[in-house]
Amino acid sequence: MSSDITVPRPRAHPSARPAVDWRLRFAALCLVWGFSFLLIKVGTGGFAPFQVTLGRLVFGTAVLAAAMAVRRERLPRGARTWAHLAVAGFLLNALPFSLFAYAELTIPSTLAGICNATSPLWGMVLSCVALSEDRPTRLRVAGLGIGFLGVLTVLGVWHGFDGLDATGTALALLASLSYPVGWIYVRRTLAGSGPSHLSLTGAQLLLATAQLAVVTPLFTTFPERFPAVPLLAVAALGALGTGLAVLIQYGLVAEVGPTTAQMVTYFIPVIATAAGVALLGESLTWSTPVGALIVLAGAGLTQARPGGGRGRAAGSRVRLRGSEPPGAERAHAGQRSEKARSGGA
Repeated sequence: MSSDITVPRPRAHPSARPAVDWRLRFAALCLVWGFSFLLIKVGTGGFAPFQVTLGRLVFGTAVLAAAMAVRRERLPRGARTWAHLAVAGFLLNALPFSLFAYAELTIPSTLAGICNATSPLWGMVLSCVALSEDRPTRLRVAGLGIGFLGVLTVLGVWHGFDGLDATGTALALLASLSYPVGWIYVRRTLAGSGPSHLSLTGAQLLLATAQLAVVTPLFTTFPERFPAVPLLAVAALGALGTGLAVLIQYGLVAEVGPTTAQMVTYFIPVIATAAGVALLGESLTWSTPVGALIVLAGAGLTQARPGGGRGRAAGSRVRLRGSEPPGAERAHAGQRSEKARSGGA
């Protein structure tokens, strides 16, 4: 699932060449975030949606805590920073993760993955309203229109939305809307903060986990049993899609730059659809893949920048993902930023 937060481009250390080629790590990231929606579906087969989200956050936070310990990173300080991180954790992790989990009770994982790809479309609309320096061009407005045409194609509007659960679809779209709301909030409140990307991400996930730990007992009862397959799905969703994926993306940006790293956006709905059809036996009509391609084309146009400005900015400021896929899964940092390409996982 998806989240992108703009951070300064990490400095690569020439003496520390990664052991795994960046292409393999890129492919792994695509698979992890693309399979996140399948893992959510499997997880909700054994646990309540809030329990899936809580487990996901626990495992994801554990991975980042281990990374912080290895790198000797400290959590950020200051009540104001933690207050903003709590809001960011809600908007970028707790809320969208929960909404996707509830949505997949009634809609296929393929549809959830495609709904997640609408985040850049919502982001353009919101940034035009909330960020005075981010004004739309004709190309970006055209991309917005094309993107929403793709959404209508996926939903099969000419059939009157027959066969689709309206509530589940609305929850998935609301989850995709939550991500750009969170990005804009972070940009307006945590720009220029001192702590590192990893420190802020770890704190954000920790706070999101605490939020779910409070909410989950109010709406669910303790599981009577822990079925193996759903439990493994939740563990993989958290450890891989909400924890390890953040670290992989961070390394990719440092090595090959933001433009290449963010191309993962365009593979997520494709992999989510293939996984849902091949492994879960979900049905697929022609309108789903066609609409998904239209959504991605529109999303690409909404991120277009006039001239060469984007290329110059991207070299020093980038956006990293956290979930999800997702996800985010959604990685966080609150550094001074320029809006870069967004997508979902």
